[in-house]
Amino acid sequence: MAGVIRKFFIASMFMWVAPVAILYGFNHNLLPGSTQLSPHYLTLVSGFLAVISVNVVIALYVYMAMKEPSDKHEPDPAFLAEAKASVSQSTNQADNSSQPGKKQQ
Repeated sequence: MAGVIRKFFIASMFMWVAPVAILYGFNHNLLPGSTQLSPHYLTLVSGFLAVISVNVVIALYVYMAMKEPSDKHEPDPAFLAEAKASVSQSTNQADNSSQPGKKQQ
């Protein structure tokens, strides 16, 4: 569980740091070629790259989650028992309500 929380924390930090670093780099002329851009185009490019960086971080986080082995995750037995009881109770109620009452003649 600690590994999952650590991965989530790292991905969350990159989701904040990457776009801010890109915007800072463009606005302070730290990236090569950014001095030749007009202010309007500089804003568009830096914003677009910041959004792309967040999407890349999300995609990498999803990829890491999909690579996790699924055999180590076991459902809680108490939750399973409660869910089975709930399903059987709801199916019994549905069966009782769908049967029409006897008509008196």
